[in-house]
Amino acid sequence: MSQVHTLWKTASGLPVIGSTIGKRVFSIAFSQKAPYFASIRPRFTVVEPNHVELVIRKRRGVQNHIGTVHAIALCNGLESVMGALAEVTIPADKRWIPKGMEVSYTAKATTDITCIAETDQAQWDTADGDLPVRVRGVREDGTVVIEGVIKLWVTPKR
Repeated sequence: MSQVHTLWKTASGLPVIGSTIGKRVFSIAFSQKAPYFASIRPRFTVVEPNHVELVIRKRRGVQNHIGTVHAIALCNGLESVMGALAEVTIPADKRWIPKGMEVSYTAKATTDITCIAETDQAQWDTADGDLPVRVRGVREDGTVVIEGVIKLWVTPKR
């Protein structure tokens, strides 16, 4: 189990009253690993192999001039969930690095946004080179506001 997955299990496994606090502690710790992610103040809600979710609260610090969550804040959220997914899913004998991102903005981000990253285990088991991670951001009403693919470069550890 990766360090990220161990931290998630430990933090989110606190008693019910502490579960939210534990998830917040995990989110802060994860953001310290890649400090730029702290700009969106991610709140991880699900961290499992092949599936990770976080919430970006709609607040002034992530809004654009029309009062919606800024496109780059959304991309930061997608990259953050992808990174957590990669860390908790990748086999121990492999390593990864992001290679590229392609996204489409499909609706206005007018509420808090849940960012989701997903893969299938078979992708990781046979990965040698490009590995596409499906990502999307969803408004509170279920509308997808951003969707795309983040390509990873996966290689054996030496």
